[in-house]
Amino acid sequence: MDKANLLEEVLALLREHDIRYCVIGGQAVNAYVEPLVSLDLDLAVAVDQISQVRRLMQKSFQVEEFTHSLNVSSAGSNLRIQIQTDPRYGDFVSRASEREVLGLRLPVASIDDVLQGKIWAASDPERRATKRRKDLLDIARILEANPQLEARVPSAILKEIG
Repeated sequence: MDKANLLEEVLALLREHDIRYCVIGGQAVNAYVEPLVSLDLDLAVAVDQISQVRRLMQKSFQVEEFTHSLNVSSAGSNLRIQIQTDPRYGDFVSRASEREVLGLRLPVASIDDVLQGKIWAASDPERRATKRRKDLLDIARILEANPQLEARVPSAILKEIG
């Protein structure tokens, strides 16, 4: 899966440069509810460190840049690491707590923030249909385990997930 040790190398680089980050996306959902298999790891970084992270990643890894993210990869690894550059996610870092992710203790966004990120993703009209369906499934998984959060989900999304 990760013969190139991409995960360990990215995390070491973030630690070495005191980058404040947290896990978001599907792996964050997995940290709170019954996990599903995924080869993606989504990270949010502190807004004031996004430019520094971009430079660090470009020096060490293959980086594909998109409007609101950096996709980091390495030959020999099937793991895909996406670093969110949308500033809306920056505050998630300060509310994160350590949880188990991919066999490691990592800072993970709070369940409220994970849900908010999934709502933003599911509401993005430019998002691919397959990714949007996964976001809706993740929202449903969060609500199944945390029904008290249902009031935070827009009614249109609640209708879609049934």
